[in-house]
Amino acid sequence: MSQKHPIVAVTGASGAGTTVVKKAFARIFRRENIDAAFVDGECFRRYDRNEMQAMLAKAETNGDVVTPYGPEVNRFDLLESLFQSYGEQGTGNFRRYISEEVADDADTPSGTFTDWQQISPQSDLLFFEGLHGGVVANRWTRRKMSVSHNPKVVSERRNAQENTGVDVAQHVDLLIGVVPVVNLEWMQKITCDMHTKGYTHEATSARIVERMQEYIHFIVPQFSVTDINFQRVPVVDTSNPFIATEIPGSHECMVVIRFRDPSRYDFPKLQGLIDGAFMSRPNTMVISGGQMQQALDVICTPLIHELTA
Repeated sequence: MSQKHPIVAVTGASGAGTTVVKKAFARIFRRENIDAAFVDGECFRRYDRNEMQAMLAKAETNGDVVTPYGPEVNRFDLLESLFQSYGEQGTGNFRRYISEEVADDADTPSGTFTDWQQISPQSDLLFFEGLHGGVVANRWTRRKMSVSHNPKVVSERRNAQENTGVDVAQHVDLLIGVVPVVNLEWMQKITCDMHTKGYTHEATSARIVERMQEYIHFIVPQFSVTDINFQRVPVVDTSNPFIATEIPGSHECMVVIRFRDPSRYDFPKLQGLIDGAFMSRPNTMVISGGQMQQALDVICTPLIHELTA
């Protein structure tokens, strides 16, 4: 960590709501006249879109499974290197992944990466949003075995180990976790896969099961080292996410906010600033889903002031 060159990271799986949090921080930075260097987790993928499709096709032929969560498709080492470099020197290497939304305004085709570039040394802080903002992986991590249905692959992997010795979280000054309860997360994934990508019910169910091992290993542990967690909890029935027809809106959710170090916060003051907020535990505040933006503002603005003072 570095008070001279602070790093703020928002971590959570795709669809969890990290983009909403990113926009809230962007508003804070504009209002407080803070020059933030924004970096997206997608830039640390190993493969561009065409390479990834080829890899997935090969994996399917072999009866193998590739998930978006592990080092097989992510450069954890380069992410940690960026955080360490920025904390020490206020700069570091990053690139951008060109999505469909920004392709028309970029010289690089969608689904590809820009060239690597240096973060401006004049920035006040680094802001990261993505899957692995707080990833900590054991130096020797047994690779997934049970997700493959190919006996040969399982046999080859049985004793295979991969060096994934990274601790990205240690370099982050303010780590925010964003995560829905698991059934709500499944609903979002099911909606995306079935209604957007055209997958069948069976294929969508299989993908959730196949990805679970790496999700548990590389995503879930991050929420134990975050400074603050924002967890969306629906107040409508989501007991069978596979038959749901629509995702609960913010007005149909509560948000549970867990603070790792409650001694840093004036909870009576925060409750007075957030309509309807109440404490369910000494370190846990509960708000309505519609108050998420307001909560981010009043909770995180003082923390940003501390980091940039």
